[in-house]
Amino acid sequence: MSSYIPSLIAIVLSYLVGSLSFAVIVSKSLGMADPRSYGSKNPGATNVLRSGNKGAALATLLLDALKGWLPVFLIHHFGAGLGLGAGTAAVAGLAAFLGHLYPVFFGFQGGKGVATAAGALVGIEPLLGLATGVTWLIIAVFFRYSSLASIVAAFFAPAYYLIGGQIAWPLDLAVLLVLVSISLLLVWRHRENIRRLAAGTESRLGSKKT
Repeated sequence: MSSYIPSLIAIVLSYLVGSLSFAVIVSKSLGMADPRSYGSKNPGATNVLRSGNKGAALATLLLDALKGWLPVFLIHHFGAGLGLGAGTAAVAGLAAFLGHLYPVFFGFQGGKGVATAAGALVGIEPLLGLATGVTWLIIAVFFRYSSLASIVAAFFAPAYYLIGGQIAWPLDLAVLLVLVSISLLLVWRHRENIRRLAAGTESRLGSKKT
């Protein structure tokens, strides 16, 4: 049992880091309205952008990505001595992602987790994160829907891992299961967006708060 304690501690700490809702923290620190009170009411960078404050949106984006990347990076680089491998690092990234979705510090009412998932992907495999990020960017530029870009990128992330595993990195079943879990959760969290996309009522990137 004691051999699992470092992994459990790392996973719990990752969840707590993920539970820091930077959309709310950044907005309140700048004297802005709570992002849960306007637009999509989602505490994430895209909704903060609807406030018109691009700096706040960028800070939210980077901090949300950082909290997904940091636990994975730390375990990759410093966890070997504690017996923490790639699988534990990936699960820590999933824990940070779940913290963003269901933050203990904010009544378990979190965001959709796109930036945090992206940070975790970069931590797991930088090239995987890059490929997924480029996919998001291409869809966002051409269609102007953040939600659609996120759904498409989520769909491709596990596929990129499988394809890249033939060339750039060794495949790990635990990592693959984490990627599939993150992708399914991202699609689930965007279910209302999917309905609005189908109805033609989804807000485009850059639209103001309502």
